[in-house]
Amino acid sequence: MSLVTTARRSYAWATLPAPEGGFDLARRAAVEADLVNRGPHALEVQLWVVAGRGWESVGDFARVEPGERRTFSCRLRETFPDGTPKLDPARITGLRVLLVRPLVGAAIEVAGFRGTGAEPPFVRPAGRIETPPVEEGPPAAGRRVRHALAGDAGTGIHALLHLPEDWVAGRHRAYPVVVECPGNICFVPGCYSTGLPEQCVIGYGMTRGRGAIWVSVPFVDRAAGAIAENGWGSPDDSADSLRCMVEDVCGRFGGDGRCVVLTGFSRGAIACGFIGLRDDRVAALWRGLHCCQHFDGDGWNGATLDGAIVRAGRFRGASVFHTDNDAAAVRPVTEALGVPTTFVASGLGAHAVARFLDDRASTRRLRAWFADLAAGAGPGPAAAAPR
Repeated sequence: MSLVTTARRSYAWATLPAPEGGFDLARRAAVEADLVNRGPHALEVQLWVVAGRGWESVGDFARVEPGERRTFSCRLRETFPDGTPKLDPARITGLRVLLVRPLVGAAIEVAGFRGTGAEPPFVRPAGRIETPPVEEGPPAAGRRVRHALAGDAGTGIHALLHLPEDWVAGRHRAYPVVVECPGNICFVPGCYSTGLPEQCVIGYGMTRGRGAIWVSVPFVDRAAGAIAENGWGSPDDSADSLRCMVEDVCGRFGGDGRCVVLTGFSRGAIACGFIGLRDDRVAALWRGLHCCQHFDGDGWNGATLDGAIVRAGRFRGASVFHTDNDAAAVRPVTEALGVPTTFVASGLGAHAVARFLDDRASTRRLRAWFADLAAGAGPGPAAAAPR
């Protein structure tokens, strides 16, 4: 396989997708490949074994000089600092060769992929759950599908909609809704993120796929007609899209506008305030907020502390939950929100979302918090989100 860049961009890559039935790597120790720089400039090269259904990917990284040949090796049994496995070697979606900020004409040749070493059978962590695969087609109970607002049809701007396994059309009691914002596109040692809604997992970890609708939303730039993989796109467009998606899900699929929770990881955590509380209309949607590893007011990309305090004053919900955020750092925003706030530490020790698919104490507390919010909303017929 050869990769030649024809335009300047932050990342360029080629992916070898897994065949039907997957790669035969369940008892291998690593995936290796020999890469040769065939271009005139040195290259920052990454080899990734790409995990599926919410598991994190593993990679190897090096600077490769012109004409240099280097063997890259990705350890399939790599773990997070607390010993949690990063991926299940039997559930790999592809192998990706990626170049970082390559010049036009950069060229890398892949001499071959191979599984190496031997390991005992993989033991899945007790209580670990997996996000459903992304499918094409109409929404249905238990399926996770791409879903676009009517005005975004044909643009590529889409969310991912998961109706719970127990979803029934026209059910008398409405379904709570979890809305999730993704992190930035980021490919660095220890962190593989596409910046797309497909990357989200928190909502599934929170609901375990039952009793609530989960929708993963993009950041958008409607002038460009595209999802913003990095940054906010247009913050106003993103806030408007967020509000319209909640209204759409509540109006068409039985979501309960009285119990909508906004959550996010990294960029998505900052968005809980910077986008989710941007104006009174969008701020009125949320019964609760959950932020993981970042928060509005930490200064990233315009999310100043003074602005975050103003935005916090728009929140009309019941409570807030933080995973792996420092209570002291968040205190000015917490005080401005003026609602009960919970802080938990997951112990994962990494900038990753695997914590939400594990049966760990921090995740159990998050699930209990969400269940309490849903119960507090009270029974009743489906309610549309406020307009």
